[in-house]
Formats: sequence, C-alpha cells, structure tokens
Amino acid sequence: MRNSRVFFLLALLIAAAAIAWYFTSHRASPGEVTVYYTKVDGQSEIPWTISARPQQPGESAAAHAQYLVLYAASQAVAGPPSDVSAIRFPSGTHVLSASVDGTTATVDLSPEVNHPGEGALNESGEFKSLIWTLTALPGIDRVAVRVASSKVATLNGGSFELDEPLRRSDW
Repeated sequence: MRNSRVFFLLALLIAAAAIAWYFTSHRASPGEVTVYYTKVDGQSEIPWTISARPQQPGESAAAHAQYLVLYAASQAVAGPPSDVSAIRFPSGTHVLSASVDGTTATVDLSPEVNHPGEGALNESGEFKSLIWTLTALPGIDRVAVRVASSKVATLNGGSFELDEPLRRSDW
C-alpha cells in the first residue's frame, strides 16, 4: 500500500513538472513574441521568438495588447529570414492596422494579399501563420481579417474563407 502511494505521488509530481514545462516553453516570456511560420509542407509550424517592447509606464493593458497585435501581425506578414524555407505572404503585403476587441484581434491587410493564383496551400499557410502568431498572445482567441478595410468572404482564389474570425482549431 505504501509503495503504491509513493508511486502515485511520484507520478503526480512528474505530471505537474511536464505541464509546467509545456506552458513555460510554449508561451513567450514577457518582452518576447513568438511568431509562427508555416513550413512549405503546409502542415507544420516554425516558431520564431522575437523581442517586443514591454508595457510602458502609463500605457494601459489594452493599449499594450493592441501594440503587441500590430507588431506580431507585422512580423508574421513580413515572413521569416530569407534562409528559412516557409510559405510567405505575397510580395508587398503589409499590415494596414490592427485592433483588439475582447478576445478578438482584427488585422487589416493591404490589397496585395489578394494576389490571383495563390492556391489553397499557400493561402492556408499564410493565414495559419498569422492566426497561430496572434492567438499565442495573451487573451487572443480568434482573429478577424480585413483586406483594405473591407470584410471579404474569400481572396481571389476563393479557396479560403475569411468572412468569420479564425481560430487555431480551424487548422
């Protein structure tokens, strides 16, 4: 009986350590943002940790969250360094604005994102990177995408729906 209790406590301790490791290694530290880039296979992500400015004195939590969303979205759209093999947004695509309302981030992308002939794999990979990056930020559960300040149902290719906010679980 005593051995089973020791075994149970040891298993519980190992499980707690594993959970703590997972949460500390899968969230960026304060002053850091994890940007995700989709590999060319369209399935897996490359996490890239970058520095972000900390919340400034006198800056509200809401204003800092908006800054983080704009900064992280801009980094995701800009893409990884050139030596990293990943799906990239069409050339010239940039973030026009970003905002936060509750747990939803809204990102307004430039019209270059609506490049004809992109294909379903590229569109999915581009937006997977953006959504995974923003939902890694504290308090963000979903992301609404606008193109040139307009809500669009799909991009020119028509293979990827943007009319509702997107979540990580959409992939």
